[in-house]
Amino acid sequence: MSALPRPQLKSLPVTPTGPHAAVRAAPVPAVGEPKGAARKGVRTALRPDPHRGDGRYPIAWLCICAPRGAVPTATSKCQCGRDRSAVGRTKVLALIEDHTAHRDVCPLRTNQEGRQAA
Repeated sequence: MSALPRPQLKSLPVTPTGPHAAVRAAPVPAVGEPKGAARKGVRTALRPDPHRGDGRYPIAWLCICAPRGAVPTATSKCQCGRDRSAVGRTKVLALIEDHTAHRDVCPLRTNQEGRQAA
């Protein structure tokens, strides 16, 4: 049995020995519409924002982390400047209740005009 001849491998091009200047492209006249430009345009860019809000936005956040078999932690933050945290099951439960109670007394959530009139 004779071995099959191996096919010739492609040779790699020779590496240049020094820097060479790049060839400049011919200047193209800047008249008219560029080739390949979209003629119809993007229709969604001219539409109004489809995600209009209903006037509500978040003011306070309660983040609870309670991995299985580990000590739970929680943080309660509000845009009014309130920033509290708790470590341990009983303190986290107390912070959850405190965060819920803060909704009623937060100056950003309550109607200030109604308080002055009352």
